Amino acid sequence: MKRGKRNIIVLILVAGVAAGIGWMILNRLQTSQGPAGGRGGPASTPVEVAQIVRRPMEWRQTFSGTLESPTKLVVAPKISGRIVKLNVDLGDRVNRGQVVAGLDDDEYVQAVNLARADLEVAKANLVEAESALDIAARKLKRMEQLRERNVASESEFDAAKAEHLGKLAHVDVSKAQLARAEAALETARIRLGYTRVTASWADGSGHRVVGDRYVDEGETVSANDPLISVVQLDPIKAVIFVTEKDYVHLKQGQPAWLFTDAYPGERFEARIDRISPVFRETSRQAKIELRVFNPEHRLKPGMFVRATVALDRVENAVTVPQQALTQRNDRDGIFVVSPDGRSVAWREVTVGIREGDRVQVTGEGVSGRVVTLGQQLVDDGSRITIPDGTDGTSSAGSEAPGK
Repeated sequence: MKRGKRNIIVLILVAGVAAGIGWMILNRLQTSQGPAGGRGGPASTPVEVAQIVRRPMEWRQTFSGTLESPTKLVVAPKISGRIVKLNVDLGDRVNRGQVVAGLDDDEYVQAVNLARADLEVAKANLVEAESALDIAARKLKRMEQLRERNVASESEFDAAKAEHLGKLAHVDVSKAQLARAEAALETARIRLGYTRVTASWADGSGHRVVGDRYVDEGETVSANDPLISVVQLDPIKAVIFVTEKDYVHLKQGQPAWLFTDAYPGERFEARIDRISPVFRETSRQAKIELRVFNPEHRLKPGMFVRATVALDRVENAVTVPQQALTQRNDRDGIFVVSPDGRSVAWREVTVGIREGDRVQVTGEGVSGRVVTLGQQLVDDGSRITIPDGTDGTSSAGSEAPGK
């Protein structure tokens, strides 16, 4: 009983397969006949087409990167001391040469007073030495006159002359001591000035922003201990890394656009500023620095960005829709519609810049309209049918003349 049911099922399956094969044969016979059902030429394949147009094309590439400050100045005191005043805090604007902190200056004020007193002593010693020199000079002159009259002996003249030379040397020593006292006073004044810590830099704009603060008022710091960091925000720097393939298309001054998740939908203008001449051995990528205009300081160091760079541009490129590209024998090409719209011709092309849904192509006989849907069902010289509303005449741009 079970075997009978199994045989029935097998017969049903065989009948279904036979019916399917018959339907396929009948469908093939029907498609090979003309409109009236008689024997005719090959059937036309319905396709969709689009216009081949000329338009400017720009090759853009997007890279991931990070924002950095072009310059970062760490402000530190040149002397040790206790911080009595911090004039700026995190995010504050700092001008070039501005005093940002003050150290306890009592000891240095006293050092200046002491140096000033030593200077006065040195001045008095010089006056005394010059007076003694004047007296010794007059005494020597009298001895010369007395010796000419044979009143004074040679030994007395020699003693007067030696005394004069000694006073002259004492004047020179006093002058040197005066110069030393003046230098000591100036040194004390400079060290007193170090208690007023300033933020100074040579290049760039005249103002920057406090990026970080490392100390609080009342802390005692040593010489060269960091107090604050000052960063430049306009222009700001974006750092990206590129491979060899894209590296050869980059040059200084190329325009770029930056995008960041902090400001969705907005773009910021930039330009390539620096190109590294070496590649990193670990990643085989080169470092590229972009100069980003940031007048409102909206972009901050450390932000993640996407940089789009225009690598190449063609002003009058022949373009087709991306979906028009197909391959035959591993070669790129398109199917160009004949002027009467009834057949297509295979045209081998070289693919160029891709932008959006269009691609630049170069090749012989690329003009008019191109098949965008159904090209897998046609070959060189195949007959086609273009359904109403899909003739491609609404495509934007001017028609590309044949080459």
